[in-house]
Amino acid sequence: MDFKTLFEAQDLRGRRALVRVDWNVPLQQGEVREDYRIRQSLQTIEHLSKAGAKVVLISHLESKETDSLEAVYEHASTLLDLSFSKETVGDEVKKKIDSMKEGEVILLENLRKHAGEKDNDRNFAVALSELGDIYINEAFSASHREHASIIGIPKLLPGFAGLHFTEEVKRLSKAFYPKRPFLFILGGAKFDTKIPLIEKFITVADSIFVGGALTHNFFVELGQPIGDSLVSEGHFALKEKFASGKVVLPEDVLVKRGEESLGILPADMEKHDVIMDAGPKTLEALRTKIHDSQFILWNGPLGNYEKGYKEGTLALARMLAQSEREVIVGGADTLAAIKELGLFGKFSFISTGGGAMLDFLSKGSLPGIDALKKL
Repeated sequence: MDFKTLFEAQDLRGRRALVRVDWNVPLQQGEVREDYRIRQSLQTIEHLSKAGAKVVLISHLESKETDSLEAVYEHASTLLDLSFSKETVGDEVKKKIDSMKEGEVILLENLRKHAGEKDNDRNFAVALSELGDIYINEAFSASHREHASIIGIPKLLPGFAGLHFTEEVKRLSKAFYPKRPFLFILGGAKFDTKIPLIEKFITVADSIFVGGALTHNFFVELGQPIGDSLVSEGHFALKEKFASGKVVLPEDVLVKRGEESLGILPADMEKHDVIMDAGPKTLEALRTKIHDSQFILWNGPLGNYEKGYKEGTLALARMLAQSEREVIVGGADTLAAIKELGLFGKFSFISTGGGAMLDFLSKGSLPGIDALKKL
């Protein structure tokens, strides 16, 4: 790899290790609902602590409930021994860090309380850099953002990739030179962020199954009715992509028709039908595709997961978990399905990234990776 990793950081004892983690985890009534990102950062934190570093954790949080990381700290403190600072930068924080013993860990308050974080303000980056002797990025899932804690600090301190960050890059890079046949399963609704993946992998993957609301744009450009289903504005030359023979679309769909949910063929759509999920024929076709593949990459749900149309996504998660194939997955709703079924540990690799995973796959790098590259 052409960036520096934590194993290249020498003489850690007594040094202040400023670690960018992504503990932006979902909260519900002040409780952490899902902590996969926290758990995946623990290996790096424990490595630094055992080496005698003073470990200073910085993270952002976006929540409708609170702008404080205190609830996240309360949960994290059940997983490791750490303290919490209600300030992010400043003299009081410096004093707390200076008084820490070797191996101790502290979490600082939410980076997003400071406008300088998202603006990549140099003064804010300098203030953060004054809290550490070295910088470790263990926030792959936030590394598609050009923020002060991601690209500003590495210009001011020696920077290294954390252990899970390094594993993310290593595992996701397999999609560029995969075992074959390679099946890419792409779901969800954000067409503008996912069309670059279709364009890139149409020459790399052997098959691209398109599910979720992404399907609707294909149907529109192919002349299929979609009723009142969600569709992204714009023309994306999808007919030409479908003509490649690599793009696979759902054979049947689950629609909401008034108060009913019906499994129908796309050609049987009525004026006010709304597509909500993949149908049983589609799932059987996917089962065959999975069986015939050696490497599978999955990002995004097959249905409107947030509105409770989960069955297609849950069925796909089960099939992939039982497939005995090399399977890499990522994305928030994808992880939610895996958690609901208790399938962590059943996949070759589960990425912490949603948008970061998509950006890395489409571009081959991220701003956070570039900031760590060796000169």
